[in-house]
Parts: sequence; structure tokens; C-alpha cells
Amino acid sequence: MLDMIFESLIFIFPAYCANSIPVVLGGGRSLDFGRKFIDGRPLFGSHKTFRGFFAGLCVGTIVGIGESIVFDWYTPLLGFLLSLGAVLGDLGGAFAKRRLGLAPGAFFPVVDQIDFVLLALVFSIPVAAPTLILTLHIIAITIPIHILTNLLAYLVKLKKKPW
Repeated sequence: MLDMIFESLIFIFPAYCANSIPVVLGGGRSLDFGRKFIDGRPLFGSHKTFRGFFAGLCVGTIVGIGESIVFDWYTPLLGFLLSLGAVLGDLGGAFAKRRLGLAPGAFFPVVDQIDFVLLALVFSIPVAAPTLILTLHIIAITIPIHILTNLLAYLVKLKKKPW
């Protein structure tokens, strides 16, 4: 069981990094340039920025490169695809929240915890398709990890809300 948890963490770690680093390095110009969707609401919101997007993509990719040096089965392309899937998955969650009229930072159970990881897993398929068991383990460990890391970010004042 511990082997599967370790394998799950190693596999998905670039996505975790890509999803979390915008909290630290984000800011600046919003990806949607303040534009509204056809429903009159922001496309993503002001908190989804170019700097956060590219910081997440770069850091996650660098982590993937590091993992490819340590683990023979890991490739730099896998790290990049997981990172790209993570930042795009997070944008998809933000888009859905705006359509539902939820403000940036509003609590959106389950989606907030797994939107980034689901798309990261989908993007990984061309390079290293995760098994169903690995996928389920990743989802199972991601939910508590995401909750705890967000709480920690809140406690150290990196986030305004603990979710």
C-alpha cells in the first residue's frame, strides 16, 4: 500500500507543483484581460494570471525533468504534460465557478480539489497512461493533500481563505 502511495505521489508531483506555485508566484495581468463571457461574468477572473499560469507550467516541468533524472521510467515530456493539464484543469474549474456565479476563492467542493489532477491525468495518457488503480489512488490522496496544503497556505497568509 505504501508503495502505491509513493508511486502515486511521484507520478503526479509535477501537477501538484504546477497547481500550487501560482499562489506564491502569481499576480499581474489576468489571463482573460478582464473580459466577460457571453453570460456577462468574467471568463476566469482576475486571480488567474499569465504569471501564475506560466510559473506553474515552468515549475511543474522542471520538477518533471528532475524526476526523469532520478526515475528511469519518468520522462521530461510527462512532467510537462502533467503540468499543462494541471494549469488548464484549474482554469476549467475557474471557468465553471464563474458560470455558476461563484466569486474567485469561493468554496466549490470536489471540483476545487480534483479539477487540476483530472486533466493532468488525461494529458499524461499519450506518454504514460496511468492504470485505473494508480488513477484512483492519485484522486484519493489528492483530496486530503489539497485540503491540507490550502489550509497551510492560509495559515502562512499566502491565501485569503483556507480552501
